[in-house]
Amino acid sequence: MKSLAGVALWTVIAAGISSGLPACGHPVQGKLEGRWLGEGVEGFGEEHIAAATGWSKGTSFEFSGSTMTVAIPAEEPRSGSYRVARAHQSDVYLSVVGEGGSADKVHFRLDDKHVMRWMLGNGRSILLRRQ
Repeated sequence: MKSLAGVALWTVIAAGISSGLPACGHPVQGKLEGRWLGEGVEGFGEEHIAAATGWSKGTSFEFSGSTMTVAIPAEEPRSGSYRVARAHQSDVYLSVVGEGGSADKVHFRLDDKHVMRWMLGNGRSILLRRQ
């Protein structure tokens, strides 16, 4: 019969090991982890490029576990839980549930471990760099 002290020790060791491991989820979540800052724009018309670039430089995303926080100029930062809805090659589609309970879809394109794009549609994107 195992001693109570032995069982307690294994419980503490197992808890310590598991707390250092990432939560179960899609492997892409690890690639998103951290803070991403807006750096520029692509696909905007000449008449909008200056304003869009300024707006993008005030934009950031932060991923921590299954929580995503987005900060965009002139608005309070918003957080929500997210899950990877679909990932194909460098394209990642997230489903984000905010405070109101509604789910929003977000499309990112991961270029490498330091650069990704927030795909806005119609050929437009915000270039983001990992901090």
